Formats: sequence, C-alpha cells, structure tokens
Amino acid sequence: MSRANEPAEDRAIYIDVALPLPLRRTFTYRVPADLGSDPSAGKRVEVPFGSRKLTGYVVRVFSELEPETAIDPRSIRSALALIDDESLFTDEIFELTRWTANYYAASWGEILKAALPAGMNLTSERSFSITSEGRQKLLDSINSKPLAVQLLRWLEEHGETSKRSLETEFGPKRVGPAVRSLEKDGFIAGTDKRSVREVRPKLRKAVRIMPAVGDLNGKGLTNAQQAVLTALVNAGGQLDFANLLELTQVSGSAVSTLAKRGRVEVFVREERRDPFGDGERSQPQKLNLTDEQNAALDEIGKAIESGEFHSFLLHGVTGSGKTEVYIRAMRQSLRRGRSALMLVPEIALTPVFSRRLRGAFGDEVAILHSKLSRGERFDEWRRLRSGEARIAIGTRSAVFAPLENLGLVIVDEEHDSSYRQNESPFYNARDVAVMRANMAAGVVVLGSATPSLESFHNTRSGKYRYLRMPTRIEDRPLAEAELVDMRDVFRASGKDVLLSPRLIEGIRETHAKGEQSIILLNRRGFSAFVLCRSCGESLRCRNCDITLTYHKRDGKISCHYCGYNVPTPKVCPFCESEFLYFIGDGTEKLELTLEKLFPDLRIARIDRDTMNRKGQMQKTLFAFDRGEIDMLAGTQMIAKGHDFHNVTLVGVISVDTGLGLPDFRSAERTFQLLTQVAGRAGRGAKPGKVLIQTYYPEHYALQHARRQDYEGFANEELGFRQRMAYPPFVVLASIFVKHPNENVARQNAELVKAGLVEFNVEKKCLILGPAPASISRLKGEFRYQILVKSRGRKALRTTLEMGLDAAERAGCDMRSVFAEIDPINLM
Repeated sequence: MSRANEPAEDRAIYIDVALPLPLRRTFTYRVPADLGSDPSAGKRVEVPFGSRKLTGYVVRVFSELEPETAIDPRSIRSALALIDDESLFTDEIFELTRWTANYYAASWGEILKAALPAGMNLTSERSFSITSEGRQKLLDSINSKPLAVQLLRWLEEHGETSKRSLETEFGPKRVGPAVRSLEKDGFIAGTDKRSVREVRPKLRKAVRIMPAVGDLNGKGLTNAQQAVLTALVNAGGQLDFANLLELTQVSGSAVSTLAKRGRVEVFVREERRDPFGDGERSQPQKLNLTDEQNAALDEIGKAIESGEFHSFLLHGVTGSGKTEVYIRAMRQSLRRGRSALMLVPEIALTPVFSRRLRGAFGDEVAILHSKLSRGERFDEWRRLRSGEARIAIGTRSAVFAPLENLGLVIVDEEHDSSYRQNESPFYNARDVAVMRANMAAGVVVLGSATPSLESFHNTRSGKYRYLRMPTRIEDRPLAEAELVDMRDVFRASGKDVLLSPRLIEGIRETHAKGEQSIILLNRRGFSAFVLCRSCGESLRCRNCDITLTYHKRDGKISCHYCGYNVPTPKVCPFCESEFLYFIGDGTEKLELTLEKLFPDLRIARIDRDTMNRKGQMQKTLFAFDRGEIDMLAGTQMIAKGHDFHNVTLVGVISVDTGLGLPDFRSAERTFQLLTQVAGRAGRGAKPGKVLIQTYYPEHYALQHARRQDYEGFANEELGFRQRMAYPPFVVLASIFVKHPNENVARQNAELVKAGLVEFNVEKKCLILGPAPASISRLKGEFRYQILVKSRGRKALRTTLEMGLDAAERAGCDMRSVFAEIDPINLM
C-alpha cells in the first residue's frame, strides 16, 4: 500500500476509514472531487456515521471497488473533510498499529487514536435544539412532567445544548434513550460539531537585533531605544517580547520605532512547553560496572551492533544496577545513529528515570505520559517526530512514540500489569514493544527483578535470551525478610490490629538511628466497606456490584471503579440503625494511625487520593530522597523502581488480600509485589529489614518471597499452571459482554457462545461460560464472561474471529462485546 500522496489525475476516489469505536472493521467512503486535499493513509478525515459526524483515520486509498465486497457504489457516503496535509504516522507506527489491532482483535481506529497525543484526537460533540414540532408538543403537554417534556422545556429555555450538558443536568442513563426518541419523532434536531480543542504549537512574540545594527548610541536613539538594543546584545541577539519589556522597563512603542527603522525585527517563534521543568537533571556519575553488569551489557551491545532483531530478558535482583545497563545500551544505540525507547509501568517512575536520562543525554530525551498537559505531550511528540529528540521515555502508550530508526527498546519492570490496557482498545505494551523492535530490526530488553512467568517461560523455550544479575552492586545483601504471623498477634491482643508490636518496634528502632522506612498497604481509603450491625447490609455502589470505600477526610463513601460517591450516612439507609461498622483498613487510616503512634515523624502518604495534583508525586519522592520526609506510607505506587539509600525498613500490611482474589495470577502478583517492595530496603551501605504481616504465613508465595527465591517460586507456580492448563501453557481469551439490561447482556453472551461453539475448529478450544463476571455489575452495566482456552494461538484466533462474526450475523449487538487476547486481569 502506497503511503504517498497521489497525482491528481490518478486520484483514488474511495477510502477505507478506521473509526475510534470498539468495532473490528473499517468503513468505505467516497472522496468527492472538491474535498480540497489528496487522501493518503494516516491522515485524519471527518465522515458521516449514522446520524453523527466522526473523525477517523484513512487506512487505504483505492480507485475501484473489489467485486467480492458486494458493495453498491450508490450506497457509499462521501467523506466530509480531510483534516491533515500529511500523514500523522510514520510507516513503522502505521504498520505497528495494524499488527496490534489484528493481534488483540481490537479496533484499529482506537489503536490509531491511542498512538497520538491526546490533543490531536479531534472529537465531534452532539448538540440538540428544539424544532417547531417540539414546541407544539410542549403546548399539548403543558402540565405533563415526563423526562421528554422536561428536555423539550429545557431546550426551549436554553437554546441549543450539548448532549454532555443534558447528561449533567438529567443523568447520563436517562438522556440517551430520551433524545433518541425525541429526535426520531422530529421534536428535536441533532447536529455534530467538531471539537475545537485541538492542541497546536505554542507561539510567542519575540524581538531580535538586525545584522549591522551599528553604534548602539547612534543618533536619534532615545534612552528607551538604547536600553532595548543593549538588552538584546547582552542576551545574544534576541529575547521574548514580554521579557524584553520587563527587563528594560520600557513601553512597546520603543521596540516598534526600532522595528520601523530596521534596527530590530519583531517576529513570532514557537516555544516548547518543557515537561521536565527546572532542577530535573541529575549529574551523570562515573560508575564502575560489576562483572554481571559488564556481561549483560556485552551481550546487548553485540546484538545492537549486529543490526538485527534480538530479544533479552534481563533478570536482575533489586539493586543490581539494571538502570546503568539500560543507559549504556542506549548510548551505544545512539552511537550507531539509531534511537532508543524506554517504557516504565507507572507515571510515578518517570521523574526518577527522566532525571537520570536527562543527566546522561540532555535535550535528546523526550517524555510521554498521561499526566503531562496536552500541550506538553504534543510538543514532546513533535520533538520525537522531527528527530530533535532521539530517546523517548514514558508509560504504556509511549510504545507508539514516533521515533525513526529505532535501535533499542527497553521495558523496565516488564512483569507489571500496568502495561496492559484494561479498557478498549485492549493491548499489552510489553508485547507490542517486542514486535516493534522486531519490525525495526532492533534490540528489545525486558528487565525485572521478578519477571512475568510468561517471559521466564520464553527464556526456557528459546524465544528470549536470558541475562542474569543475581547480586546487588558492591555485593550489598538483599534485605532480610520476616513473616509476622498475625494469628499470634490476634491471640495475644484479642482483636485485629493494623500494626503488629513487631512492626511498631521496628519503626521505632529504624528512626532512632536516623534511617527511613516505607510502609505498604495496597488499599486506598480509610475503611474498605461499611456494614450495618443491625440488619447486616453493606453500603454498595448504585452502579457497580461492589461495596463503597469510606474516606474519612472527605467525609464520603466512594466507588473506586466508577467514581460514584455520597456523604457518609449517619444511619443505615436500609433499617435506620445507628450501628454502622467500618471494616477493613486503608492507607488513609494507616496514615492517621502512624501519626498518632509516631508524632515526631514526618510522614507522607502516597496513593491516588493524595498524588492527584500535577508534580505532587515528583515533589514528594524528591523530598523523601533528600531526607526531608522520614516515612512513606502508601499503595503499590511506592513499591517499585525507587532508589532511596537511607531506607532500611519496609513494612507490609494486609498482604493476604491479594492472595484471595479470584484470578489464577493472584499468587504471582503477591510474590512480585512483596519482592519489589522488599527491594526498596537496604539499597545503600546499611542493611535492610522487611516485616510482612500475614494470617497465612504457610502460603508458598509468601515463603518464596521471604527468601526472595524467584526460581523456586517460578518452578512451583509453573507446575500448577501446567496442571491446570493456564498461561503460559495455553493461550487465553476473555470475552466480556456488557449491557445496562441484564437480560440483553445474557442473551448477547449466549449468541457469542453459540458462535464460538459453531466455529470451534476441530474442538481445539475449550469454551467456558457464559457466567456472571466476578464483579457482575460495573458502571451501570451487567457483565457476563466467556473464557476461551487453546493450546495453539492460530486455533484461538480463528475460533474467535469466525465465532464473533457469526454472533453479529445472529443479531448480537457487538458494541456490548469486548474480546481480550492474553488478558492480565480476569475480573
């Protein structure tokens, strides 16, 4: 497929468009002669879709309809506008998005949208206005109060109103059906307006001195004009207009007069919105590599020099120096004239790594993640697209960074579930990164102290080369871990306690020596749920089948899935009893408990509730690193990637919660979390200690974590997976069918099941379900789940694709069906 613009005389008249909707197909449109621009793959295009206008992406340009499509040319609608002058995607990224959509049975349009910075994804907003028929309907229903009449009355009073505003006023679930009915009956008219919030380059007026300006004290110059020229010369020739006026304390007329005389030029220049800010660059250190680091770097370096695809799993214990290996491998890639990409799982880690990378590579580093402003993300994306920056660091979506001539891809903490997109479009950035390196004939390095069992299994099958770094730098010992049996604590105290005496004692000893500690509790809020002791009812979300979490500081109970929250009730809403019982401890309660026990300690809480302001996470971590904070308490955000040399104690609370989740990966996740957080202790010259509170100390995941014995855990867990036919020994697909109406959800799920059974080629797939999902209702939708297992990926894909097509032909609403290949979370 040619990506270039075609000559006008050979211009194709049809385009296939991928729309950012959860639909696994493209749509064909006619290109009218007066569209004003030549279409080519990768450009955005505005098209009609039903009664709406949508912005999609051209993926194919052609001049003749293929006979087998059986499309009537008269039924093809015309595109409305071409938005871009050139393709937004490099050839490599365009093909990578196609592969990703095919591999994960995802929407190509949604993948293309995910590959662009948010500010470049135009949307159309639906608005409604009342018609003359609607006004007559109001006259006929003057005393009526149904929702339809309320909507008509609102539109008559307020004029044209967006659908989003109507949903805010009347509720999202009620507005949708009501406006569809009113529009169908002709009582309201709907229009689509393209969003105008597209991010553009930031422009700033500036002044520069012209060549041969001559004597600064020339004839006819006022003092103000002389001050302007002097300031420009001292600044190297140019300054921002506003800065110049502030610096010289003159008016703009002085600059205007100089411009008219040809002594200065006023112009507009582009200004970069720098996400790094000041103080973000650390000084590069001259470090001597260990023998293990040298051996790993030597293998990676040979692969980079070969100019061919190679894949490595770098299994290095916490503190073994993986980051230094990454940086030196990047430097080698750049020396060969190629670029480098580094993925990290959490936004919290980007300040740590970006500071190291900026110290090593300066402005050649660009950063991409969702907490940047839209303008910052856009500018960083353009720096990569133009080649000004040759190193990209970011979270999941940075796998699509527009780097040319990519030579090295690094996926740090490759085991982390954050690399998996858990809403449509579903994809795993780790696996996409491997394919991207493959397409670019580059090298991919997956790094972790606790590799995923799939990646570890790939080293045994020869798919990845295994690199091992089993010791810490300077032979520092791993932190000593101890399991604190909370059953003994309960017997001694006669009640459940948040902090065991052993952990309290450890905190006192640690801080008496001027050292720091980290306390992990992987659950937000003050209490996990609220229970009435009179009637036994728990307070649940009205949109989801889960209990509400109590947040004491806000005085609210909240749903951590859909965001629903209400003020904490004084009495039970079911029986009006005053005996409400707050059960289960969260990070908010942990923080308050620690502050009461240790009033002299400077304690900071890190979770999504406290770190929601831009820059707050970075500010807190850097303050802790400088010793301005004594203790961090929080969720798994504090468990990985951080390098604090004065932390000698890590405490872990309520570790058993993760083991009880209905997911075959629960033991693996618990082991990884414990090993990762244990790695935060003892990274400096002082030895570290880890105290893990548990009611189930016999569990093999905890026993192996206590010994930090990865291979022992992997062997035991892989044996279990093989016996039970779970990944990596089978390929798995999870299909969720969702709908606000439970009967519709169940019926659609049955149609999907029937289609899968019909096309289960030679019975090579095991199809389980449909059954209610473990969280049977989420965000107002009932959820049914189907699991498909197969020994071969080809059989699974064939069954899935043909089965879903059959379900659609049988009348299944495919907008309610979400298929996920290689799922990480089965809940």
